[in-house]
Amino acid sequence: MKALILAAGQGTRLRPLTDDRPKCLVELAGKNLLERQATVLRRAGVQDLTVVSGYRADQIAARGFATHVNPRYASTNMVATLFSAADLMVDGQDLLICYGDIVYEGRVLSSLLAVDAPVTVMIDRQWLRYWRLRLDDPLTDAETLKLGPGGRLRELGKKPRDYGEIEGQYMGLIKIRADHVAKFKQVYASMDRAATYDGKDFDNMYMTSFIQYLIDHAWDVRVAETDNGWLEVDSVSDLQRYEAMAMDGSLKTFFNLMETA
Repeated sequence: MKALILAAGQGTRLRPLTDDRPKCLVELAGKNLLERQATVLRRAGVQDLTVVSGYRADQIAARGFATHVNPRYASTNMVATLFSAADLMVDGQDLLICYGDIVYEGRVLSSLLAVDAPVTVMIDRQWLRYWRLRLDDPLTDAETLKLGPGGRLRELGKKPRDYGEIEGQYMGLIKIRADHVAKFKQVYASMDRAATYDGKDFDNMYMTSFIQYLIDHAWDVRVAETDNGWLEVDSVSDLQRYEAMAMDGSLKTFFNLMETA
């Protein structure tokens, strides 16, 4: 299995912590996010890791990680960063796509790896419990996620009208089955560069828009489910909240730091 960790951006909402380092190297309870994620991946037997980087890529390489640099990281979004590393996606080898600003327990990864589908997307069923930890009004930040029979994903990434349109939240972990990796690359290569995708141009489309494009073109996209067991570090306030909860012991209700130590 090949894992690509997407970590090209600076993470402006984490300034000044990211003034001299990429977002993935910000520390949570004394260990940076990238090392925490890599620890979980390696414990699960995923040894082939490449960090798709951009901003301060030298800092990632200096820590011994294999890197691929998106030369256009400053003007492109997550999907373009992913496919800048298309040559590293090998048909016949499962592909794991991981956001660089998340950490997760081993059980979360195990759930994802256990699903045998062309595309599997990791979602949190207890998302509202977690979102309420971070936001006064979770609906303002959440996105739609609708499921069909057998855990088939029908819709994600839209602005919800109410909580009934949210059956979970996308976490930033995706698995592409080995026999669909070449087709996965072909879909991206065939997309209309002049079109807009959920209001964004081709180079800046969201990952959720790309997944929805696959769904709309008859791909079998399934979900793996967890009840919390992960964290996203998107802002200084996120980090401060997690650090305080780690100190008083309440963080373990949502996420066990020792799983990634």
